[in-house]
Amino acid sequence: MSEQEQQSKPSKSDQGQAMSRRKFLTNSGYAVGGVVLGGVLGYLLPKAKKQPAAQPAPKPNENKNFNEALMFFNQEQYMITQAAVERIFPADDNGPGAKELGVPFFIDHQLAGDWGFNARDYMQPPFYVGEKTQGYQGRLRRREIFYIGLRELQNYSQTKYKKDFPSLTPEEQDAVLTAFQKDEVKLTTISASGFFNLLRSSTLEGVYSDPLYGGNKDMKGWVMREYPGNQMSYTNVIEQKFKVMQPKSLRDHL
Repeated sequence: MSEQEQQSKPSKSDQGQAMSRRKFLTNSGYAVGGVVLGGVLGYLLPKAKKQPAAQPAPKPNENKNFNEALMFFNQEQYMITQAAVERIFPADDNGPGAKELGVPFFIDHQLAGDWGFNARDYMQPPFYVGEKTQGYQGRLRRREIFYIGLRELQNYSQTKYKKDFPSLTPEEQDAVLTAFQKDEVKLTTISASGFFNLLRSSTLEGVYSDPLYGGNKDMKGWVMREYPGNQMSYTNVIEQKFKVMQPKSLRDHL
């Protein structure tokens, strides 16, 4: 072999460097600062992972109301409340009842917020038994009254009928609620009638409040009363005869 041929033959060091470069290209897919897209080195690159197929968009009837979730009640308390408010405001030929209107969620969300903590009420001692015209004068927050009242509603149902309140017949549920309303149930921590009145007023608020707060679902409570809801103005109809208007919520003004 001539001297010129020996000089042109790559050394072992050069061969090692070449192999290192090839290994680098194979593992990283980069050459001369650019991405190798194909050609001679294309077969050396690892295959790209197959992207998952795009999921079809949900159908309109599959949309969920994510506000219908519990923030204060546990499952048992929610079921008792749902059964109780449905007897206070039941479904009939005029329209849906409290359950369908979302009243249990309305009460749950209110109890989880400032209303449940009596944040805007004066709650400092001394505490005296007030007159009926004065309203509630005690130390317990509304969330505590509901906690005790629902438990006592369940205890009374189990004692009298040997069943949980949600499992009672509508007539039995009415009898239990009437016993609370008339203070026939003697409680030590709260007034039975006081709890019933709070439950009843909360039910009506959930039926007729703006849907923003979780009740009056689809404004059906307003529709039953032919109430126009939150209208921006009545100037265009104030001089006309009575006219049924489609109700509007606060959301409609966005």
